[in-house]
Amino acid sequence: MGFSLLNAKTLPERLRDAFLVDDRWLLYFKGLGNTLTMSLFAVLIGVFLGIILAAVIFTAKKTGKGKIAAAVCNLYVTVIRGTPVVLQLFIMYFIVLTFVKNDILVGSVTFGLNSAAYVAEVARAGLESVDEGQMEAGRSLGLSYSKTMLKIVLPQALRNMIPALFNEFIALVKETSVAGYVGILDLGKVPGLIQSRSFDYLFPLLFASLLYLVVVYFLTLVEKLIEKALSKGDRNAGVKKITGGRKKWKKASL
Repeated sequence: MGFSLLNAKTLPERLRDAFLVDDRWLLYFKGLGNTLTMSLFAVLIGVFLGIILAAVIFTAKKTGKGKIAAAVCNLYVTVIRGTPVVLQLFIMYFIVLTFVKNDILVGSVTFGLNSAAYVAEVARAGLESVDEGQMEAGRSLGLSYSKTMLKIVLPQALRNMIPALFNEFIALVKETSVAGYVGILDLGKVPGLIQSRSFDYLFPLLFASLLYLVVVYFLTLVEKLIEKALSKGDRNAGVKKITGGRKKWKKASL
């Protein structure tokens, strides 16, 4: 019945059903807003927790202290990176955070915890990219290990990590498209809702894809501008850079 009804519609009618009937165009932008909100809060959670995880692992490796805590952090990173994010979303939504009524909050926490595992790898690589002499210089000035990390090593590591962390935000924008599996109204969920009423997937999918493309393209441009700005004051630009926890090291273009 759906196919015969669809074949009877003209192209303008299909476009009208996809965008104008019942103000369906508003659904796309509401879904996009939820997607960006989840991605933003998720990356904030991921960066905060990821840097803590990396600092614990890095400290245990360099000083031998806190090995148990480092083992727990490594286990967390291994489990999160080794399991699909959609299953983690099911666990958080249907088991762990059932008392939370705000779906966007559940999604933000879930994707944030997932992102933390990848950011931990970015941050660990960033910390290891700082010359060991920086730590020695700080200790020789009488600073404690923690103060040297906070005031000398971490700021330099963050400078190296910024492009990779921005890339993680871009990845999250696309990754949150699985939120619709638990009923969260994100941009990836909207085409299915409209198709259930118009019996037409083509234009809803195309428009949702276009919105994703525009957002990712814009964020990619911003990322390139950040990398360009950072490279101007970096004497080591062109040697190597961190590309993110989801990728490996690569040569930077000269």
